[in-house]
Amino acid sequence: MSCNKPAKTYPEQLEILNNRGLIVADAARALHCLEHHNYYRLSAYRFPLTVRGNPDQFLPGTTFDDLWNLYHFDRTLRQFVAEAVKRVEISVRARWAYVLGHAHGPQAYEHATVFRNPQRHTEALAKLDDELGRSREDFVSHYRKKYHMPRPPIWAASEVLSFGLLSRFYENIKRNSERKQISTTYGLSPDTLESLLQHCAYIRNLCAHHSRLWNRRFTITLQLPQSSPAMVIPNLYPPQDRLIYNTLVLLTHMVGVIEPASTWSNRLVTQLLALDAKFLPDMGFPADWRQRPLWQKLIATS
Repeated sequence: MSCNKPAKTYPEQLEILNNRGLIVADAARALHCLEHHNYYRLSAYRFPLTVRGNPDQFLPGTTFDDLWNLYHFDRTLRQFVAEAVKRVEISVRARWAYVLGHAHGPQAYEHATVFRNPQRHTEALAKLDDELGRSREDFVSHYRKKYHMPRPPIWAASEVLSFGLLSRFYENIKRNSERKQISTTYGLSPDTLESLLQHCAYIRNLCAHHSRLWNRRFTITLQLPQSSPAMVIPNLYPPQDRLIYNTLVLLTHMVGVIEPASTWSNRLVTQLLALDAKFLPDMGFPADWRQRPLWQKLIATS
């Protein structure tokens, strides 16, 4: 079945927004935004700005700048989240390779006995072989040509792992003591780190595909820590476990562990404070978030 809606010109798209009550002070700028950012993409941000129960009618006084600012906030938030997730990925890759390499040797990831589920291990190796085959990294060809190794040692192979594959390898480690050696680096339990890796892989894909993030209800959620790290627990908000608030709390903690001198957390808070406070509940923020110790400290130093 085909769509019978005709494609609209940019002026026609702007007219639709006007007819829905959106105030457009600078039509040329609005047309430029529509040309480069797609009406369908921008219109997804209208829902918090429209009359409850009628998404085709903007609240009185709503301007194009209101719509654009929310869109721009989400774009910047994706950049912040992607930056933090990248740091988590690189750090956990390093710890995974270090712990397993020292416990089981340079080819630790190839040994089925290191992992709980042989079938998942076989599937993970096949996926890694695909990633090695696509890699253009010099070290991959170096190990093949000089050492006749189809797969490089774990400390080199870790640099090729996708985040999703890293998550699978970690989840499948047989010895909980080895999982714990990795997770305690971040003050987390093995299960919490496992959940965080799965969630971050999902979040990274959302960011990579420029998907709406700020008020998205996540399908892959976090297992929130229950008792540690002690400084994290008071900042979590379990009632909103499908929104991004708790993700930001744990990413702030992880970045602080991985790179203590980073300005990421302060820059994030500055960005959050610039958003109209009425939108924060849509992100899962509790009403008292500014008084919670993590954010209170960051606000004071930002």
